[in-house]
Amino acid sequence: MVNDLVNRIILRDSTLREGQDTPGVSFSLEQKIKIARYLEATCIPEIEIVAPSRVLKDLETVKKIRDSDLQLRTSGLIYAYSEHVAVEIKEASKCLHRFDLLMPVSAKREPFDRKAKVALLLDALGFALSFICPVGVGFPHSTQTEIEFLMEIAHKAIARGAERITLYDTNGSAEPFLVNDLIARIRKEFRVPVFFHGHNDLGLATANARAAVRAGANGLDVTVNGLGDRAGNAALEQVVVGLHLEGYWTGIALNRLKPLSELVEKESGIEVSKLAPIVGEFVKHHKSASHLKNPNLFEAYDPSLIGGERKLDDQP
Repeated sequence: MVNDLVNRIILRDSTLREGQDTPGVSFSLEQKIKIARYLEATCIPEIEIVAPSRVLKDLETVKKIRDSDLQLRTSGLIYAYSEHVAVEIKEASKCLHRFDLLMPVSAKREPFDRKAKVALLLDALGFALSFICPVGVGFPHSTQTEIEFLMEIAHKAIARGAERITLYDTNGSAEPFLVNDLIARIRKEFRVPVFFHGHNDLGLATANARAAVRAGANGLDVTVNGLGDRAGNAALEQVVVGLHLEGYWTGIALNRLKPLSELVEKESGIEVSKLAPIVGEFVKHHKSASHLKNPNLFEAYDPSLIGGERKLDDQP
């Protein structure tokens, strides 16, 4: 496997942030710490904990997690147009290793005026940069807005000092060709790291994440078992194995993916489909008689890659 920095992809796990938005899921502090410990054991480099709609509440969780001696980098999101943005930035700078200021670029989300979007983002960014904590910017609806405005606001944010850009496919409507073209243009224009955050409303989150990497994205947002709003997000286990097979290096311990999936399944109460890629019960199970003589021909990867074993039905 290639271990070149050019092929290194940073994975930011958002299970403790996006997972909380999954209907019926509400992790307790004990559960969050348990999941965070296993994410660290799986070699996840960064976990996103703080949601922009509950910043101060989630920061209390961050303090508890950091007090538990975990070495994971913690991050979070803050709306740049929030009426409490100054307080949230100040408190986040004390607790988090880094955070991103969000500004929706869709004309259908407040603030509606584009000049106001730019001004509010730059004001918040300027204030945030007065603290030591590294700050990036995130643009919800990046795949549902005019590229010219996205480029304009990104240019101004980077000129002001943003050290990372995250592009969001907020409603999950994008497809890999669109994502590839968007990321390629952004990467050509800017030198700061570019991350992609995909939703799975059309079942394309993992494909879009891989398209983003092919186009030059430096990092991806993922969640264990694809937890998240509506149809969820790009699944950590699918993204990791797919990138590994393409020669990208994430540093993730492949043999811990299945136990991590099982832990999150138990703690979230959201059952993993038996047909789920990578971690589903049936993914290593062969039934068709024509497959049994040489099952590896019908597998995308050797089950031993993630510590699994092949299961063959008895021939009739």
